[in-house]
Amino acid sequence: MTNDIFWYSGHLIKSQTLELNINDPGLLYGATVFTTLRVYNNSLDSSLTNWPAHCDRLFSSLKFFDWQQPDWNRVRQGAETISLHFPVLRITLFADGREWIIGRFLPEDLPQKQRHGVTCTIAQSELYRPLPTHKTGNYLSAWLAKNSAHNLDAQEAILVNNAGNWLETSTGNLWGWRDGSWWTPPLLEGILPGIARSQIINWLQLKQQSVQEEPWTIGLVNSLEAIAYTNSVVEIIPIHTVKQPTGSLQYNPYHPNFQQIRALFLT
Repeated sequence: MTNDIFWYSGHLIKSQTLELNINDPGLLYGATVFTTLRVYNNSLDSSLTNWPAHCDRLFSSLKFFDWQQPDWNRVRQGAETISLHFPVLRITLFADGREWIIGRFLPEDLPQKQRHGVTCTIAQSELYRPLPTHKTGNYLSAWLAKNSAHNLDAQEAILVNNAGNWLETSTGNLWGWRDGSWWTPPLLEGILPGIARSQIINWLQLKQQSVQEEPWTIGLVNSLEAIAYTNSVVEIIPIHTVKQPTGSLQYNPYHPNFQQIRALFLT
C-alpha cells in the first residue's frame, strides 16, 4: 500500500497532493502545530498510543498562539480513519482550525537501530529549534541538522545551545546512564517536552529508578556510560557514536539498563 491517502478538513482524500491557498500562513510561515504518534494495538485508546497526551499537546499550543481550536471529534474521526491504513500518524492543525492527518509505516530498519544503535553528529549551534516547547510547522533547523548528519554517514544529529550543551536530537529526547541513574536534559534548557519523555520519566519513577534532569554539559556527556534518544514512534534507540569536530565519543549500545526503558513499551 502506498501512502497516497490522507485526511483533510473533514474529508478522506486519495491523492499525494494537497491544495492550499497561496496566502495560507501554514504554507508561507509554517504556521501550524503538529504531533506524531504511533498507534499501538490498533487503537487510539491504548495507553501506549497516549491519545489524550497528544491532543493536550495540540490544544496547549493552539491556546498559547491564540489560534482556533479544531473540531476535536473530526480530528478523532480522521485519526481513526487513517489508523486503519498506517501505524504512525502525523496530525497537523492550522491556525484557523483545519486538520490534516497523514500516515506512514514504521521504518524498515527500526529493529536494527533499536538493537545495535546509531551514529550521531553535533549540529551547529545556529540550528536550534525556534519555539522549542511547541511542535510547529517550522522544523527547518531540525531538518537541516538531520540532513547534515546524513551527509556525514550518521543517522541523527544532536542539537546544542550556544554554551555547547547537548539539548535533544533532531527527532527525539536524549537519555543517558551513569552512577546508577538516568540523566536527561531539563525542559528549561529549551527542549521539546516529548510525550515519550514524560511517559518514560513516570515509568522509571514508578519502578523507583532515579532520573536526573540536568544540563548536558561537555563534562556530563563525557562521563555517561550509555546514551539513547526516544520519541513516540521509535521508542528508544541507543547511540553508539557521536562524531565531533574534536573526535568521536563512543558509548555502549548494548547497555543492560536500556531494558528498563524498553520494558515500558512491552506493557
